[in-house]
Amino acid sequence: MTLSARAQEPGTTHTVHPGEDGAGVVRRTVLPGGLRIITETMPTVRSAAFGIWVGVGSRDEDAADAGASHYLEHTLFKGTRRRSALEISAALDAVGGDLNAFTAKEYTCFYARVLDSDLPLAVDVVCDMVLDSLNRPEDVEAERGVILEEIAMRDDDPGDLVHDEFSLALYGDAPLGRPILGTVETINALSRDVIDRYYREHYRVPNLVVSVAGNIDHDEVVRRVGEAFAGRLDGDEPPAPPRIGGEGVPGRPGVRVIDKDTEQANLVLGGVGVSRTDDRRWALGVVNAVLGGGMSSRLFQEVREKRGLAYSVYSYTAQYADTGTFGVYAGCQPGKVDEVLSICRDEVARLAEHGLDEEELERGKGQLRGSMVLGLEDTGSRMSRIGKSELVYDSLLSIDEVLAKIEAVTLDDVREVARDVLGRVGTLTVIGPFGDREFTL
Repeated sequence: MTLSARAQEPGTTHTVHPGEDGAGVVRRTVLPGGLRIITETMPTVRSAAFGIWVGVGSRDEDAADAGASHYLEHTLFKGTRRRSALEISAALDAVGGDLNAFTAKEYTCFYARVLDSDLPLAVDVVCDMVLDSLNRPEDVEAERGVILEEIAMRDDDPGDLVHDEFSLALYGDAPLGRPILGTVETINALSRDVIDRYYREHYRVPNLVVSVAGNIDHDEVVRRVGEAFAGRLDGDEPPAPPRIGGEGVPGRPGVRVIDKDTEQANLVLGGVGVSRTDDRRWALGVVNAVLGGGMSSRLFQEVREKRGLAYSVYSYTAQYADTGTFGVYAGCQPGKVDEVLSICRDEVARLAEHGLDEEELERGKGQLRGSMVLGLEDTGSRMSRIGKSELVYDSLLSIDEVLAKIEAVTLDDVREVARDVLGRVGTLTVIGPFGDREFTL
């Protein structure tokens, strides 16, 4: 476990994980003003990933500014005092780099992946975007149209739309239930002044984490980031505390049907899961792997392999500070939706009542271990892991510690979390050409 950044003296560097033979060394520096910089060395690669994580996401929005976090993700690419939008994109294109961003429910990330020799450029460009965006009225207006097109694209893809509609059905008209993109109404209502005020309120130094992974030198990263943040690193304000705990958002059982003229029916059946700090998340990960996490999973075998009822069927989990989501997704012909839904309900209920057998437990743990390690083979995924851990967990488990957590899961652990989480599955969302037909759980 890492030392809390709030317990670390400003200007000091702490080794979080020592690594081996210079590889996998994770170090953290806290600069004056509350800026956290965390890096991981990967000396055998020739690339580097640089990210700035901002502790704000769609669940921080009021109903009146819904979609503001994602709106800012767009406008920060439109220009600063030093660079135009074209100059921002051209700078990374010229070195074959990748510059992008994403918005989640509880955070936003801006990142670049470049050759290790081009890391100074990535630091300069991404810091410039995040710290000095102009948010000019004409840029806000231009991006309004782009975001409305993004919403239209989402609406034209029922396999994507059903997940947003499921969140709304599960959590209601609360920040966690609303779509990250916002709605047509809220995006049209957002003004430049609201966007810029939201930017200045949330994009403060204590609310930022810089994470870097690759063939890099920590002290050099700290020096260059310090230069990019010049004039902003003063005072004794500590880093913002992580978003952990709270009362949680209660789930709402029920059925939501969206009539849409589609070739497929798309459905999500699910409920409330566990938070990202709940120790049961490891056991729930094993449950998810066995139920719908791969080609050998119960859902894949029953729905697709044995009956040929769907091309895509899977289960998934999502964790937040105070709660989580568990869901089962399937896409099938509208005439087969009842049969698919019945199988999904039966498999969820069977696992909730009886748990797993020993062979499934070991297969689920193996799948979880493999997918976790294989997913960390590139600099971008390593940057993401350390950045997100620093921002929202305030701690970082080593890979060996994570593997030990997975290996420690027992049949009793699985039965307990399956009984609790899967036993509360009671929210259904269906999109398809069903008119006013009623569905039941």
